Amino acid sequence: MTQTILCAVDINRVDAENSVLKTASELATMRDAQLDVITVVPDFGMSVVGAYFQDHHVKSAQNDASELLKAMTLKTLGEEADSKVRHIVAIGSVYEEVLRAAELSKADLIVLGAHRPDLKDYLLGPNAARVVRHSTCSVYVVRG
Repeated sequence: MTQTILCAVDINRVDAENSVLKTASELATMRDAQLDVITVVPDFGMSVVGAYFQDHHVKSAQNDASELLKAMTLKTLGEEADSKVRHIVAIGSVYEEVLRAAELSKADLIVLGAHRPDLKDYLLGPNAARVVRHSTCSVYVVRG
């Protein structure tokens, strides 16, 4: 029995991610499972770009992302369903943070979207492909 579903969304693509979020919510409702929704803020870390950002900029980005994520889930799912969602904002590499969150929450299923692939990506985008390849639980990929 599925107990936890982790849904990964990109808050910068709200319209494209609505179907992913709705699908995850429907699966959680059907399986009476906890729905966790995660978005990931890129971590510029030690890169050349990262040198231009102070810690408070990263924290500010995380806070903004949290507000956008909550607004997205509220608008897409409605108040009642959203009140049961656990909202997660991680900082780092998308696929690594999704896999880490799935492990920490002991997710039974990860739901994520895949953009229209370029020829170089074959069937899935790079983050979706990595999650599918390295996940220890099932992954449901929603096409837009």
